[in-house]
Amino acid sequence: MPNQAKNVERAYRLAKERYGQLGVDTDRALKRLVDVSISIHCWQGDDVGGFENAGGALGDGLAVTGNYPGKARTPKQLRDDFEKVLSLLPGRHRFNLHASYAEMNGAKVERDELSADQFKNWIHWAKANKIGLDFNQTYFSHPKVDGGLTLTSPDKAVRKFWIEHGIRCREIGAAFGKALGKTCLTNLWIPDGMKDSPADRKAPRERLADALDEIFAKKLDRKHNVDSVEPKLFGIGAESYTPGSHEFYLGYAVSRGKLLTLDAGHYHPTEGIADKISSVLCFLPEIALHVSRGVRWDSDHVVTLTDELQAIAQEIVWGGYLDRVRIGLDYFDASINRVAAWTIGTRNMIKALLMALVTPVEILKQAELDRDYTTRLALMEEAKTLPFGVVWDFYCLSEEVPVGEHWLCEVKRYEKDVLSKRK
Repeated sequence: MPNQAKNVERAYRLAKERYGQLGVDTDRALKRLVDVSISIHCWQGDDVGGFENAGGALGDGLAVTGNYPGKARTPKQLRDDFEKVLSLLPGRHRFNLHASYAEMNGAKVERDELSADQFKNWIHWAKANKIGLDFNQTYFSHPKVDGGLTLTSPDKAVRKFWIEHGIRCREIGAAFGKALGKTCLTNLWIPDGMKDSPADRKAPRERLADALDEIFAKKLDRKHNVDSVEPKLFGIGAESYTPGSHEFYLGYAVSRGKLLTLDAGHYHPTEGIADKISSVLCFLPEIALHVSRGVRWDSDHVVTLTDELQAIAQEIVWGGYLDRVRIGLDYFDASINRVAAWTIGTRNMIKALLMALVTPVEILKQAELDRDYTTRLALMEEAKTLPFGVVWDFYCLSEEVPVGEHWLCEVKRYEKDVLSKRK
């Protein structure tokens, strides 16, 4: 659309001039943004179903609502859907897999026996698309989840099974990193907890710490794989007690040299993670994020451009942490078009980062140093109405992806031509 391109370019020149009056170089901001890679989660595409055919219901603290038509039911369908998403996003991004997305090819392989062989198609696909892979250990939706417990189970055999699963997953992550030449982040989250108040809070945490030490005992090349641990406040069936709390995993990450994954949906509904970022990075060289949107008790709604999302992006950008924070997404909504859900959430994450990059933060910081809090507040508010949308449109145009709402037409066409024909 030549006219649209000319209009966007013309508007951008004016926006660039306006931002320049406040000391913001929008060209520089866009150049920085294009290097930021978002790790986009596979489980939005098929409602956390996976392909291992374990036969169990989702459960274990997770639930997906909705039955919008067109769900991916094969690895190829999921990969096709994600390629469509990539075509609608500016920048170069990553794919985040769960262990339950192993391809068995007719042979049953238990989770404690998984290897890179069950993920060779994912590796070939990622290599062909020039994207990196991240990985997650899958401690849910399995008969070996012992009454909601995995690594904290008092049953040694159950713990041994899940410890071996964790070991295997780290090896798979390292295989991803080696094959693709892009470091894989392997993340560990468990659903363990208690529905009602426990009599013993100490023993499960001691068992968890010992199990984690066994999982992480083998040293892997950090060029290929880095490890993270992810806390949670509560889950379905674990409302009263979670052994893997924020405090537990923060202590573990700092003492063992692991990344801490902060999930925006894993804290109290009135608690945000933005303020935690600079606190944790005082003591860890690097962290990971799972960005989602909590609504009341549910932790995983599609990411929208909320104040909380903007605060997360501001903390990353204004703190100079873009090279120390691995940004990933974590939500699942089956009530709307899944390709659209992926696209909406990812584009919003990128938008929030761009908004932070083009904020005149140096002026704000100087006002703060001068204790001129009046100017700080006034300019923070004025910055909200700067022509950010024009800069975003220009970024999309320059990356050759749909500008504005035009990506939705592509999704609707894909739904008509592909998704609607799936049985």
